[in-house]
Amino acid sequence: MKLILSFLCAAILFGCTSNKIATLAVQNVSTEPRENEMVEINVDPQWTTAPFILTDSTGKEIPYQLTYNNKLIFQASVPACSEARYQLKAGVPQKVDTIVTGNQYPERVDDIAWENDRIAFRTYGPALQASGEKAYGYDVWAKRVSHPVVAERYRLELKEGITYHKDNGNGCDFYKVGPTLGAGTAALMVADTLVYPYCYDTYEILDNGPLRFTVKLTYHPLKINTDTAVVETRLLSLDAGAQLNRVIVSYHGLSAATPLAAGIVLHDTTTNFQADADRGYIAYADPVDRDNGQLYLAAILPGGEVKSAQPVYFSAQEQKTRGANGHLLACTTYQPDSSFTYYWGAGWSKWGFATQDDWFNFVRKESAKKAEPMMVIVVE
Repeated sequence: MKLILSFLCAAILFGCTSNKIATLAVQNVSTEPRENEMVEINVDPQWTTAPFILTDSTGKEIPYQLTYNNKLIFQASVPACSEARYQLKAGVPQKVDTIVTGNQYPERVDDIAWENDRIAFRTYGPALQASGEKAYGYDVWAKRVSHPVVAERYRLELKEGITYHKDNGNGCDFYKVGPTLGAGTAALMVADTLVYPYCYDTYEILDNGPLRFTVKLTYHPLKINTDTAVVETRLLSLDAGAQLNRVIVSYHGLSAATPLAAGIVLHDTTTNFQADADRGYIAYADPVDRDNGQLYLAAILPGGEVKSAQPVYFSAQEQKTRGANGHLLACTTYQPDSSFTYYWGAGWSKWGFATQDDWFNFVRKESAKKAEPMMVIVVE
């Protein structure tokens, strides 16, 4: 009888451990704790031969996503100078609510709009360009609820005539882009002059939630110095819980190193901005809107290669043409046959950032995080 019980115990123990696929360690080498930060690791083909769940050290199931480029992504919390362990186990994961999503809206001149639980964004498409309207940069849609709202805003605007430029309970679009870089678009420069990109030419949505949205955008050829057909490609992604998008920019057909700037349009001439070339970021507090509060913008260029970070103001004539005062620019150099990665995004005074100091502090900390990203390794 004891022998039978021993075999039963061994079988139960084996059953409890044999469903473990791998143990992952998320390492935080920084001196600041990291909370609910998205991390990623290349997927081992053996992990996906059957359904699996992801758990933390307490056994709590953690939502995850498998991305188009074969990454496992999930949100991790790790104390300063420490690591946290997560386990992959065989099993059917619980359904995950879609937090991040996006779409193209051909019914609204080919807009592409996307959002997470914090903020929403928009970029403009071929139909808008064909109309002759000038809108070059990224747009920001403020939101103050964690569930998706963009599709419903478009429906209300287009079907019922309820404008998304007014806050009807969950936020609105009150940001002004026009013929500028908007909320953080990058552009090449020729003789200290920005060569503005226009609307995207083609698009491909690669990830659409639940935790990451990724879209690939290509643009019409531009003339840059002696190169007559320079084609820009952007790989843009937004994660759950993030205020900032990550963009990987590349230029095909460019033959020489060329200045490049990531910029935020300035709608006034105040000093409500911070520009730190050493830390690689720019941040700006847009003027207060009487009805809707204040939007905050930022761009972070990790890697220590920012040549300058400063405001550049338009001439009086250009101010009239562009409907703005200038740009806050972070400048670097783009090398041919390479890619340039940076982050841009926004926050709102009615959803997480009561004051501009709250935003500036966030951007400083976020810049430090980008300089020391958490790493994920397989330990078992």
